Amino acid sequence: MSIKPIDDPSYAVRKSDADWRQQLDPMQYQVARHAATERAFTGKYWDHFKPGRYDCIGCGTPLFKSDSKFDAGCGWPSYAEPINADVIEYLRDTTHGMVRVEVRCRNCGSHLGHVFDDGPQPRGERYCINSAAINFAPPD
Repeated sequence: MSIKPIDDPSYAVRKSDADWRQQLDPMQYQVARHAATERAFTGKYWDHFKPGRYDCIGCGTPLFKSDSKFDAGCGWPSYAEPINADVIEYLRDTTHGMVRVEVRCRNCGSHLGHVFDDGPQPRGERYCINSAAINFAPPD
């Protein structure tokens, strides 16, 4: 894992800062493009448990299925695993005096949140994701 700018040219989806600002609302922009974090228990999906999937706010890539979502009690949407191993990028995050693993959309580089090792078995992972970084898509 290494430090990689959110606007790194290796991402398949690249947009200008002006385009990101036009596409995203102010909270989505701060979270997805500047790795901000919404306050706990304030996002629209922290207690949302309808069937469907959660897609990247930046590019629409499907990220998480609702059947992997669980209530971790942390105030953010939590998932046991991503849809598949190819949709998430993992980076070392040493901000705020901590060492964590940041998760981003591998397609556009949008910051999603962090992954922790205190989730349900068998994987034991908890993907702690900002509501502002995802959109809900009901089943077709």
